Amino acid sequence: METSGGIQASLAGRYASALFDLARDERQIDAVGRSLDSLDRALTESPEFGQLMASPVVSREDAGKALGGLTAELSIDPITANFLGVLARNGRKGELRKIIRTFRRLSAEHRGETTAEVVTAFPLKDDQIDALKAQLRTRAGREVAIDATVDPAILGGIKIKLGSQMIDASIQTKLNRLAMAMKG
Repeated sequence: METSGGIQASLAGRYASALFDLARDERQIDAVGRSLDSLDRALTESPEFGQLMASPVVSREDAGKALGGLTAELSIDPITANFLGVLARNGRKGELRKIIRTFRRLSAEHRGETTAEVVTAFPLKDDQIDALKAQLRTRAGREVAIDATVDPAILGGIKIKLGSQMIDASIQTKLNRLAMAMKG
């Protein structure tokens, strides 16, 4: 199955597409999406979990056990729990963030939404995400899903990619422009 935008070209894309296809066939897209959101929050909020997922030193068996223990704690649905086991056994746990992002994009396309990639220095609160969605919905003329990531390197402000449009209101970019103007 070739999805839009060549998503299957990457390893994470192939895994996300397989998970999405299974979730769609089982009519569990929303449940899998909620589980992936929980995992994404855990990756952001728990440095230990992030290190576990990124570490090439953790064996496949140990990663599988750790992920198995988290499924109940994070209320992970059965499809996603099995998928995490496959990731661990295949040594692909480091791809989880990319898989989550790609799954979100596939889900949004399935619902007829467009996806905005949003980068901020700090996590957005729910009310901020809702306000941003409303503004982007007006701009795009249809529903917009937010794919939010945190990058402290931008210092503050926001970067938004919506289709071919790029809005860069980050402090990092403003400082770079100021430095270029001063060299001038």
